[in-house]
Amino acid sequence: MGGYKYVTELYKKKQSDVLRFLFRVRCWEYRQLNVIHRASRPSRPDKARRLGYKAKQGYVVYRVRVRRGNRKKPVPKGATYGKPVRQGVNHLKFQRSLRSVAEERVGRRCGNLRVLNSYWVNQDGVYKYFEVILVDPSHKAIRRDPRINWIVNPVHKRREARGLTSAGKQNRGLGKGHRYRHHSAAQWKLQNTLSLRRYR
Repeated sequence: MGGYKYVTELYKKKQSDVLRFLFRVRCWEYRQLNVIHRASRPSRPDKARRLGYKAKQGYVVYRVRVRRGNRKKPVPKGATYGKPVRQGVNHLKFQRSLRSVAEERVGRRCGNLRVLNSYWVNQDGVYKYFEVILVDPSHKAIRRDPRINWIVNPVHKRREARGLTSAGKQNRGLGKGHRYRHHSAAQWKLQNTLSLRRYR
């Protein structure tokens, strides 16, 4: 059994004394840093490697913190100007996960890189902390590697903003097994559209 197996088993029990202390110390450190900053190495190397990270040129890890909780509707003074059913401002739930939001923010900061994947690293009462794995599509080490050079293709630009990363696909309702091609929004549209065909 390799060393990463032991690290993975350790992370399965996050309430253990060792990990609780480690999370507290790291959380304090992350709070002192900028909202988005580059990490010298992944804080969870086993998880990063499972998600595609390699410790070689062309791979970058950024750490980002996202504020926890619901998403307040951005309206002036709580005036939504509509029907009473749409008056809600505070208790609205954002349709995407905080991990997806973290990927988007890092992708916006690092426009020259491609977002590969991301994972949870820590959280406190106010923030959740994620690490995002990015790949440099112009680096020769990436372009020559047949395992990862698919991401060089221009169709993969801003994939985190189009719901093509793992977190984005979860939010779209994909990967649920049987007939998973239809995500929830498409199904709603199909069931709520009256189609009156010309020859019927």
